[in-house]
Amino acid sequence: MSARTQITLDPKLRRRAHAKAAELGISVAAYMRRLLANDLGEPKRRVDISAVFDLVTTGEPTNIARDKDKLIGEAMWENFLRKTGRKPRRRGSKVRLP
Repeated sequence: MSARTQITLDPKLRRRAHAKAAELGISVAAYMRRLLANDLGEPKRRVDISAVFDLVTTGEPTNIARDKDKLIGEAMWENFLRKTGRKPRRRGSKVRLP
């Protein structure tokens, strides 16, 4: 469904828009719609919400509502290790201080 929109143009710009539309053989409104469509590009496709769920089918189930802090912390730590090139410590290993 279309909606009417009103814009104000200075006289020189309005004359140039009318001349360009006439040159293209279309109305000024069609010319404006074409300009907007070209500038804005294609509308972004909406992603189906099901793309967010059921991504992992292996491993133990998680309870994000209960464990979100732990899961986010683990993800951040893994990201830090990946970025710095460090290897994860084995579970249970203690850091020895001099």
